[in-house]
Parts: sequence; structure tokens; C-alpha cells
Amino acid sequence: MDFVIFIIAMAGLIFGADFILQQSERIALRFNISEFVIGSTLIALGTSLPEMAASVAASINGKPEIAIANAVGSNIMNITLVLALIFIISKPFKSNRDFFAKDSIWALMPILVFILMSIDGVIGTFDAVLLITLMFAYLLFLFDDAKDEILKEVDKKSKNNFSWLKSILVLVFGFFMVVIGAHFAVDSASNIAHSFGISEWVIGAVLISFGTSLPELVVSISAALKGKVEMAIGNIIGSNLANTTIVIGTSALAGSKPLTISLEAYHFDIALMTAVTIMLIYITANKLYSRPAGISLLIFLALFLQHTLMTMKVPV
Repeated sequence: MDFVIFIIAMAGLIFGADFILQQSERIALRFNISEFVIGSTLIALGTSLPEMAASVAASINGKPEIAIANAVGSNIMNITLVLALIFIISKPFKSNRDFFAKDSIWALMPILVFILMSIDGVIGTFDAVLLITLMFAYLLFLFDDAKDEILKEVDKKSKNNFSWLKSILVLVFGFFMVVIGAHFAVDSASNIAHSFGISEWVIGAVLISFGTSLPELVVSISAALKGKVEMAIGNIIGSNLANTTIVIGTSALAGSKPLTISLEAYHFDIALMTAVTIMLIYITANKLYSRPAGISLLIFLALFLQHTLMTMKVPV
């Protein structure tokens, strides 16, 4: 029964996030925000809503391992699975945007900050505020960098058929689905972990993180198939940044106690998250947007899953 509840809850998370994402785009266009900014901010934040909802619910329920593992696992999945598939299915292309100089380093910075914060084994309120501030700094950078694009695109956007009432109602319904879905997803996943003797970290890092990464997968693959590979890559970078900052930060603020984490116990997953992010920087620095790069990233995913299978049981 827990498996059925988990699947239904994850579906609620994904569809709820999709409703919020669509209406956020409509509102953004209503206020003359360019497509580039929408893709790098609203789409990235929108596809990270399931991660945030699931991690916040886990934190409130006193399950810090699931809260952090979900963010870590999602970052790994986004690069080794979603980005890998984007490179594999897309034709070789040349990007007009310098992701290395402008974006990829932003994906590594919060990870390094997170690791430093985790040395004492606790992510407290002060740490959470710093992480969230880092995300706002990136958003400010994006808006400042995209000023020229806003001026060029603003006159091309249609404002017809926009309804505040419809948008607000859909947003409320979307948030309701996300919140309820997150609650039941975490609760059922925890029950599954205990019934099979699997650690909650593994459940969060693999099962929940894969489910909450589905919006990134769907949005990015769709964008890649339509030839909008730059938007797809920007979505991955923005989503990973949001996972490390907003997801972990809000989870730390939501719980009655600070989030606890053991770098020693989960050193492999955290090291792998750092390694694949460095790999992302290498790919963007050398503009290796190709199938070989995608296959290389899938190798990291295989290592992640193989290590997970070896450490599935809860230590006695």
C-alpha cells in the first residue's frame, strides 16, 4: 500500500509543480520579463518545487537525512541523468551563451559552502539564511545580466487572454497538490525504507530524488527536442543551485531542530555531487556539448547506483 501511496503522492508533486510553473510563466510574461530570465529563474525554481516540498516535509517530520539526501541526490540525478540525456538526444550545437563564465561556477559555489557548513554536523538557522541569500545573489546576477534581453524582447510578448483570477486559482491548487503530495511521499517512503531495512538516506538520495527530478527531466528533454538546448542547460544549473540553497535552507528553517548531517557517513554521495558539478564546469569550459560527454556523465550515474546498492541496508 505504501508503494501505491508513494506513486500517487509523487504524481501530485509533479503535476502540482507543473501547474505552478505554467502560471508563473504567464505572470512573468505579463510583467514583461524575458524568456531567458523565465527559463533561468522561474523554470529552474518551478522544477525544484517538488524537492523543496519533499525536503521541508521531511524536516518537519523529524527526518533530516531524507531532507538533505533528496537535495544531494537530485543534484546528482540532474547532471548524470537529465543533462546526460540532453547531450545524447541533441544534435551537436554551439552555444551563444558562455555557461562557463556566467553560470556553471554558480553551481559549484553553494556546494562548497554547504560542505563547509556541514563540517560541524549541523545546518542551523544562520547557515540556512546564508544559503538562501546565495540564491538571491544568483537571481540578481541573472536579472542584471539579462537587462538588454528584456528590452529587446518585451515588445514581442502578448498580454492577451491573461486572467488574474484563473492564475491565482491554479497557483493555489498547484501549491495544495505539492504540499499534500510531499507529505505523503515522505511518509510512505520512510515506511518503505523501514519495511525493507533500507536507510532513509538511500530512500531520499535515490527514490525521492529521482521522483522529484522528473520535472527537470521532462522540461529539459522537451526543450532539447525543440532545439532549445541552452534553456535546458540553464534549467539544470538553476535547479541544482536552488536544491543546494533554497531546498536545504528552507528545510533547515522549517524544522523544529537544525538539520543534522554526517559528512563521514555520506562522504561518497557528497563527493560525487561535487565531482559531477566539476565535470559540468569542465564541459561548459570546453563547450563539450556532445554524446561522448553525455555517456561520460552516465558513467557517474552508474557509480552512484552501484554504491547505493552496496550500502542499502541500515547499519546495525
